Amino acid sequence: MASSRRVAIFGGSFNPIHVSHVLAVTYALSVAPIDAVMVIPVYQHPFAKELAPYEDRLAMCRLAVGWLPSVEVSTVERELGGESLTLRTLEHLAATHPDWSMRLLVGADVLPDLPRWHRFERIAELAPPLVLGRAGLTPDPDDPPSTLTAPEPLLPAVSSTEARAALAAGALEAVRWMLPRAVLEHIVARGLYRGTDVKRT
Repeated sequence: MASSRRVAIFGGSFNPIHVSHVLAVTYALSVAPIDAVMVIPVYQHPFAKELAPYEDRLAMCRLAVGWLPSVEVSTVERELGGESLTLRTLEHLAATHPDWSMRLLVGADVLPDLPRWHRFERIAELAPPLVLGRAGLTPDPDDPPSTLTAPEPLLPAVSSTEARAALAAGALEAVRWMLPRAVLEHIVARGLYRGTDVKRT
């Protein structure tokens, strides 16, 4: 019996969510063999990276992509509690939605990290990665090899690290092209990322 719903799982810190994330969601829905995208902000980073409060990152995800058809912003990692692990999340979703056929939506920038993920081979079984190319990437020769390859660059070279640096410096004009308007308005209203120590997340 064929699975009734094909869902791409798009997780991340989204610290903050930016236009490249939005484009990834819309592009995947346009061309990939999927019916929906579930956007899942990390609840507690497994490597204890400092993030903006979960509720703010959840709100920003809803502002950025929650209005798109066939997109759901999920609180599943908050419901699971503790450190957010991709495998645990996927196993939970597979158990609660046995009719789903899942794919893991990732940008090419995470490919070097995949071999370091906890039980990545099991993750790939549950949700085979759907990789989107990203401009401006230069492979690090010291990174472990990956069996996955990136398609031609598609997504713009925008990063949350770059956005946070501009926000910390108060350079709002520089960041306007990086963030959805409603997300930037939320950040300004809440005073997020002001003078923060900018770390890569």
